Amino acid sequence: MLRDLLRGTGVALVTPFDKSGAVDFKALEQLIDFVIEGGVSYVVSLGTTGETPVLSREEKLEVLQCTFTAVSARVPVVIGAGGNNTAAVIKEIEAFPVEKAAAILSASPYYNKPSQEGIFQHYKAIAASTARPIILYNVPGRTGSNIAAATTVRLANEVDGIHGIKEASGNLAQCMQILRDVSPDFLVVSGDDNLAMAQVACGMGGVISVAANCFPKDFTRMIAFALENNFAEARSINNKLLEGYDLLFAENNPAGVKAFLAELGVIQNYLRLPLVPLSEGVHAQVRNYLKKIHGAPGIHA
Repeated sequence: MLRDLLRGTGVALVTPFDKSGAVDFKALEQLIDFVIEGGVSYVVSLGTTGETPVLSREEKLEVLQCTFTAVSARVPVVIGAGGNNTAAVIKEIEAFPVEKAAAILSASPYYNKPSQEGIFQHYKAIAASTARPIILYNVPGRTGSNIAAATTVRLANEVDGIHGIKEASGNLAQCMQILRDVSPDFLVVSGDDNLAMAQVACGMGGVISVAANCFPKDFTRMIAFALENNFAEARSINNKLLEGYDLLFAENNPAGVKAFLAELGVIQNYLRLPLVPLSEGVHAQVRNYLKKIHGAPGIHA
């Protein structure tokens, strides 16, 4: 059951680049080892944190191949495949090695802002095109439209192949409505690192996280404690990470997490335009925060 397989902390992997702008596959392998050794339950390849809008189709396939090889079946892999052209999303899924994946995470259509019926039909068509489980991804801050709770419940109840949702609306009332109305077997995970502990308290089964790239051990322990209803321990860790969450998203995602990972020595701090690295002032705050919580920069178990 997907809800059991993907319980806990998933990490939305960044795509490392080198100075020339090429994908840095050695750094990607190092990142994958870092997060798995840190305790994450599964990895998500080609999510929006992976800068997928600026990756070519060939690069996406190479990133997936590198990811599956580096993971080496140690944890499940979820593949990201979404967009605002339904037919193009279906073709992309057909080109990907989805048979190796636990599920497909698909962000809702952006920019063209379909109606709720349009969103329903978009996901229905995607689900009909593949045998792999589909996880909806609701992130209104990026897409410009919200998957209403009623639409999520309708997709969960009426469309074979829709098995879960990553909810990043930031709307706790909407999240609670979904949790109330879907089957207990339906996977509901947080997409907001700073709300994840509270959302687990509401009944979510975990999170797909940006923070788990750079704080894998602390973040996975926090989610694990929350899932065990040990909120005293969970709050203690979450309070330590609150400033880190703010810095991760102070200017852009993944500029924040790449700055953290560069300071930790896991990857180099390069992004592709139109994204740019953190400003010098915010990067200095990242460096100071790491010194405060770890003593000095460096990879920590």
